[in-house]
Amino acid sequence: MKITSGLMNICATIIAFTFSLKVFAISPADIKKGEYLARVGDCVSCHTAPHGKDFAGGLPMLTPVGAIYTTNITPDPETGIGKYTESEFAKALRRGVAKDGHHLYPAMPYPSYAKVSDTDIHYLYVYFKHGVKPVRQANKASEIPWPLNYRFPLAIWNAVFLDKDTYKPDPKKDANWNRGAYLVQGLGHCGACHTPRGLAFQEKGLTQESGKFLSGETLEGWSATNLRGDHNTGLGRWSESDIVVYLKSGANQHSSSFGTMTTVINNSTEGMTLQDLTGISSYLKTIKGSDDKGQKPYKYDATATLAQFKAPEKYPGAKLYQQYCAACHSQNGQGVAPYLSPLAGNPAVMDPDPSSLINVILNGSPQLKPQGVAAPFNMPKFRHILNDIEVAQLVTFMQKSWNHNLEATDTKDVAKIRKMPPSAH
Repeated sequence: MKITSGLMNICATIIAFTFSLKVFAISPADIKKGEYLARVGDCVSCHTAPHGKDFAGGLPMLTPVGAIYTTNITPDPETGIGKYTESEFAKALRRGVAKDGHHLYPAMPYPSYAKVSDTDIHYLYVYFKHGVKPVRQANKASEIPWPLNYRFPLAIWNAVFLDKDTYKPDPKKDANWNRGAYLVQGLGHCGACHTPRGLAFQEKGLTQESGKFLSGETLEGWSATNLRGDHNTGLGRWSESDIVVYLKSGANQHSSSFGTMTTVINNSTEGMTLQDLTGISSYLKTIKGSDDKGQKPYKYDATATLAQFKAPEKYPGAKLYQQYCAACHSQNGQGVAPYLSPLAGNPAVMDPDPSSLINVILNGSPQLKPQGVAAPFNMPKFRHILNDIEVAQLVTFMQKSWNHNLEATDTKDVAKIRKMPPSAH
């Protein structure tokens, strides 16, 4: 009995010593790598509620069948992921399956994270286990009604739509391009917002091989713009340098960030390395455009637009623009880039879907804070100043001005976005 007891004590000592070595082996450098990867993945933007604690969850996300709430991913053992093993963490990230076996909704971009390498998964796990402060905050139940809230059909969804392969470098491309492709398709999960979704909420393309990949989509009242090479509505007129500047600062000579993209800039891309941003821009510039949504290549012409300002009684949209917009964006629509966004030729303005224009006029935009410093100018909200008819007139003016020649915006489109909950603002 004494021998057995002694052996047990020795075994316990060895286990404890091995565990202590494992903890000791977690270096600050590994935590730092994981922290950077979490920034690339913009985890904090989705997993932090307004005025909430970092990574504690609770942010509402609108879906076609009801709102869901992001979860607590701090290392709290009771309400967070504190009891997750690394393999369980990887399974949640790549397969959308939580520790207890329930399936996550694909609003969590695990189809993109499936491409993330084992090494990066490890660093992320180390960071969230040892670099994030635990927060005791219970997760909120979704608002999806019965019986749509049953999760077992998600296993079928995964079988049909989930590509489980990690990213495989293209040997025909250089390391810079492959790094960009890995970040855009994987951890950056750009397609989760910028790729159209099908009836089953699946992304219609996961790589540049699909003509739908990154071609633009409308989510929560915002039109996530086309990131392909289309001349008018995409990045066709942007250089690689333009893309890098935009991702680093939130503005360039063509456009400024607004809406939810502003939080992506503030919490993610502005803190990425120049090498990674260059890789992203290199990759994006190789994705060919489609048909530019039926538009002819844009050429700037303000002649007809400037003439409207001379007869404001005939053109209510021009009058409203003169009152509320021209001071910043100029009558010629060219603004003062990059501080005051140009509207003429802006891909967001030339998007046939006016959702973003309507939303940003009604609700303004979050403050850009590149490198932690607030941008000098910010888009204010006009929802309490302009009624639906006036917003529709103003949007229509911008869609038709400076040789844009798009369709008019309906008042019903404005009313729909005005009624959306604050999470869509």
